[in-house]
Amino acid sequence: MNGFRTRYGASPLHLTLVLCSFALAGYAGVRLLHGDTLGVIVWFVGAALLHDLVLLPLYSSADRALQRLLPATGRRGAHDAGRRVAGVNHVRVPAFVSGVLLLVWWPLVLGQVDGFTAATALPGDVFLGRWLLVTAGLFAGSALCALARVGRHSYHERRLRDRSE
Repeated sequence: MNGFRTRYGASPLHLTLVLCSFALAGYAGVRLLHGDTLGVIVWFVGAALLHDLVLLPLYSSADRALQRLLPATGRRGAHDAGRRVAGVNHVRVPAFVSGVLLLVWWPLVLGQVDGFTAATALPGDVFLGRWLLVTAGLFAGSALCALARVGRHSYHERRLRDRSE
């Protein structure tokens, strides 16, 4: 067993799971490409190009600007960059979740509900408002977490300062 782990770098369970995931991905690929092969390939290439050439520079620039705008929290020193990333994550996480929700439910959010009305049993004009409410809730919850983190940090700093006096 140790010889296998030394040569492979992980346990046999890891290798089994990796091979199973490759088999599942291959099966899904074969099933997906069985219908409109050219359309699926064009869609994947187009999505990759759209992401790499348009979306990646946009959200990377927005993230960099956000990192410059948000001050680092906590003590100054060697770990300053890590604290800045932790503060930025309070914006990154709700933005990511909101973006995934929009990506998954975009036909409903954008009002293209012709085929979905029977499945959802809801009128077509409620989804945008609900997505905006969920997004606002995500950002509000993240802001509360950030405030709790800052409050906890300042509480610990006061306790350390009081002990040293």
